[in-house]
Amino acid sequence: MTDGPMPPERAVLGRNAIRVGLVVAATVAAASSFAFAGGREPAGTAFPIPQGEAGIGFDDLRYSSTLQRVLVPSGRAGALSLIEPQTGQLSAVRGFSTDAQYAGGHNFGVTSVDEGRGLLFVSDRTSKQAYAIDPKTLRIVCSVKLAAQPDYVRFVATRSELWVTEPDAEQIEIFSVSQDAVPGLTHAGTIHVANGPESLVIDEADGRAYTHRWQTFSLAIDLASRRIVGQWPNACEASRGIAFDAQTGFLLAVCSEGTVSVLDTRHDGRVINKRRSGSGYDVVGWNPRLRHLYLAGRACACLTIVSVSLQGKLKVLGSLSAPVSTHCVTADEHDNAWVCDPSKGRLLRVHDPYPASR
Repeated sequence: MTDGPMPPERAVLGRNAIRVGLVVAATVAAASSFAFAGGREPAGTAFPIPQGEAGIGFDDLRYSSTLQRVLVPSGRAGALSLIEPQTGQLSAVRGFSTDAQYAGGHNFGVTSVDEGRGLLFVSDRTSKQAYAIDPKTLRIVCSVKLAAQPDYVRFVATRSELWVTEPDAEQIEIFSVSQDAVPGLTHAGTIHVANGPESLVIDEADGRAYTHRWQTFSLAIDLASRRIVGQWPNACEASRGIAFDAQTGFLLAVCSEGTVSVLDTRHDGRVINKRRSGSGYDVVGWNPRLRHLYLAGRACACLTIVSVSLQGKLKVLGSLSAPVSTHCVTADEHDNAWVCDPSKGRLLRVHDPYPASR
C-alpha cells in the first residue's frame, strides 16, 4: 500500500450566508456548431447557470432518471441547479456557501450530489457540511457537520447510509439517514483510506463501494463490514474518474493523464483492457444503454467518447471540441453528454452521434 496522499486542489475563499430560496427560470441558448477537438468553439448547446457569469467551480455532475433532471452542484453560486434536459428549464435550491468572485478550481461551495430515499444529498466544501434536500419543495430539510472538507457524496440504499469522501483526512465518513418523516443525518463511522480516497461509486447488488488511491490503485470496500477487501492496479499515474457498469461488473478507472482501464470486479479486479487518449480528465459520464464513456479533458480541451463492449474492449469513437477549463461531464437518458465550462459558468449539452456498443 502507498502512503502520502496527493492532496486535492485548495482555495482559501470567503463566503456569505444566505437564506434557503427557490429560483425558477428557463435557460435556452443558441447551439454552437458540432466541432471536432481543436475547433475554435466547443461543441454543444450552452446552458448558463444563474449568477455564474464570473465562473463556477463545477465538479460532480449527475443525472437523475427519477427526477429527469441534470443535477448541477454550482460551486460559488451557492446553488444546486436542476436542468430539464430537453427544454433547458432550470430550478435551483439555494442556501449554500457563496462568493462574488471565482478564483479557479472547484474547491468552493457545493460540488457533489446524489439521490436516495426520495431525497437529494449535497456536500459543501466551504462550510464542511452535508445537506439533505426535498426535491419536491426544493428546500433543505436537514444538515450535518463533517469531520473534514468533503469531496464526493454517495447514498447507499441497502443500508440507508450516506458516504462522504474526505481526502484531507484520508477517510470516508458515514452517516445513517433516519427513516423518520423528517429525515436526519447521524454519524455512523469512518473508513480509513491511505493516499485517498478519490472518487466513489456504489455497487448495491454486490454490496461493494469502489474508490481510488491518488495513484496506481483502485479499491473495493465491503458495504456491510466497511473494510477494504480489494486493491487492484489501475494503470494510473494520477487516479481520477470512476464509473461502474452494473450489467457486466466492470469498473472503469480513468486517469488524469488519459488512460482508461477496464477492471473486472467479479474476477479480483483483473484488467481486461486499457486505452489512452486525450488528457486532463476528472469526473466522467457513463451511458449504460449506449455503453459509452464520456471524458472531458482540460489539457486536451476535448470531449472524448469511448465505447465499452460487453467483453470489456475499449474503442475511441471520436473527440469533440470542449471548453479549455473543462474537467467534468455527465450523461442523461436522451443520449446527451453534459460538459462543464467552469470559466463561463455554464454547461454544454452535446448529443452523442455514435451507435450503441455491444
